[in-house]
Amino acid sequence: MAQASATVELPASPDEVWTLIGGYGSLPDWLPYIPESKLTDGGRLRHLANPGGEAIIERLEHYDNAARTYSYSILQSPFPISSYRATLTVSPSASGRGARVDWSGVFTPQGVSDEQVCELFGGIYREGLKALAARYVSS
Repeated sequence: MAQASATVELPASPDEVWTLIGGYGSLPDWLPYIPESKLTDGGRLRHLANPGGEAIIERLEHYDNAARTYSYSILQSPFPISSYRATLTVSPSASGRGARVDWSGVFTPQGVSDEQVCELFGGIYREGLKALAARYVSS
């Protein structure tokens, strides 16, 4: 299995950040790559569309509001992977003056190298967290 991860520290409380990103259907609220999200199956399936209109279907595998974390798997996507599982977690930053967001995933590449798929998801995680961080920059 291959893996990728990204982390960002934000000048906001963990609770404030979790309020924005902790809802399983909230990706369009902070992730520009995902303009649309629809929940089905009692909120456990997330139907997404990327900017090109390609369908992505993800299943919520674990959700812990108190710990500010959730994990999900991909059931359908245009990505060259299988056995995908990712986790998004918000915790206090090391300095104690903000929040730390960790986004990581493990997956099996299909028809591409580990490096290629790690760069793909590492880029999605990094760019997503960069977009999230931009929401907390003072103007």
